[in-house]
Amino acid sequence: MDTTSQGDAPAPRSRREIREAAEGRSGRPARRRSTGTAKSRGRGAHAAPAGHTWVTRVTVLGSLAAATIAVPLSGAADADERSPFDLETAPTGPSTLALLQSGAQTPGTAAAIAAAPRERSVAAASRTTERDPLPDCDAGTEVVGTNGQLTDHSLCDLWQSGEQLRPDAAVSLSALNEAFRARFGRDLCLVDSYRSLSSQYSVKASRGYLAATPGTSMHGWGLAIDLCSKETGSAEVYKWLWDNAPAYGWENPPWAQRGGSGKYEPWHWEYRAGVEEVSTWH
Repeated sequence: MDTTSQGDAPAPRSRREIREAAEGRSGRPARRRSTGTAKSRGRGAHAAPAGHTWVTRVTVLGSLAAATIAVPLSGAADADERSPFDLETAPTGPSTLALLQSGAQTPGTAAAIAAAPRERSVAAASRTTERDPLPDCDAGTEVVGTNGQLTDHSLCDLWQSGEQLRPDAAVSLSALNEAFRARFGRDLCLVDSYRSLSSQYSVKASRGYLAATPGTSMHGWGLAIDLCSKETGSAEVYKWLWDNAPAYGWENPPWAQRGGSGKYEPWHWEYRAGVEEVSTWH
């Protein structure tokens, strides 16, 4: 007995009929699903298998890494064999030795350049000539007189008003003072220098045992000075004098030093060559 009613549509009998029935209901063609065979065919034509793709990428990356490493290594190898200061091209023209041997003349210095340093040198020399600390003092002048009673021409005025020494001692002390001025920017400060015989008596009366017997002091020969307290009170200044004064013939005599045979007098300095000279007279 036929169970299908007259209002029901007949059952499709093929895939085509099923597809056409679906298109009729939706209004658009049904999507065609690819079969396994088609997928295999497309992948074979345009792509490599997954395993093969991974191997290819590793190979490419390995090649790039090798190239990157090879470049610095080759540069290092070249650096070992070639100085970074080597010229890219060989030098041209004659060598310095060839020029010297051939007697070639080099271009002269421009007048403006050559004149500048020469002008400064002349000016400096002029200033040196103009500055003569003791213009009227001749170190070779003969000394005439006795202790504390030297003649006027046997003494030279120093840079400090009222201070005098015999000529050779004065010139040497002036040279020391120039060095002192260059170092400290001022003149060496003096308390005393040459002492007349009458002055020696006055000092003896006021200072007692600190002063030498009148007529025996090196001050009376114009060979000694006493420094100001600003010099003896400065460690920097006194050290400089201790290190440099002997080069100019001046010293704090051993007897005046701490522990010496005489009274400790760091301010008392003598012109050694003159002291040795007068010591032979007596």
